[in-house]
Amino acid sequence: MKLLTLNFLTCAIKTCKSTPASFPLHPRDAELEIAETDLNLAFLKSILARLLWPELRTICSEFGLPTLPESRPEPADLVDPDSSEGEEESPSQTARDLHRVLLETCMREGKLVCGNCGHEYAVKEGVANFLLPAHLV
Repeated sequence: MKLLTLNFLTCAIKTCKSTPASFPLHPRDAELEIAETDLNLAFLKSILARLLWPELRTICSEFGLPTLPESRPEPADLVDPDSSEGEEESPSQTARDLHRVLLETCMREGKLVCGNCGHEYAVKEGVANFLLPAHLV
């Protein structure tokens, strides 16, 4: 499961839907892996506005990943200012860090824990199990 996905997941228990503590889900006993991919600057620019930045920074700190900037960068910040005019845009260090965190870092095994109710969602082979037992539906 890519870390980008965690920026959109919340606890599935009905009583947690209205509480802000149910997002983001917190990793526990997480095993991470890096799956290198080509950097797509256009994708990073388009997804930037949809990211919940404070929550993404929280997730990064809980995983022990490099700290992202305090405030959300602008799309222009993702382009290296030293790239020459007329050439293809080259990514800045911020873009490389964001790409590494969002698209290359995957949670392979572990648990995602709700900050409100404490329910644990197992992650096995990169897939989170969000099926709830009948008494929690």
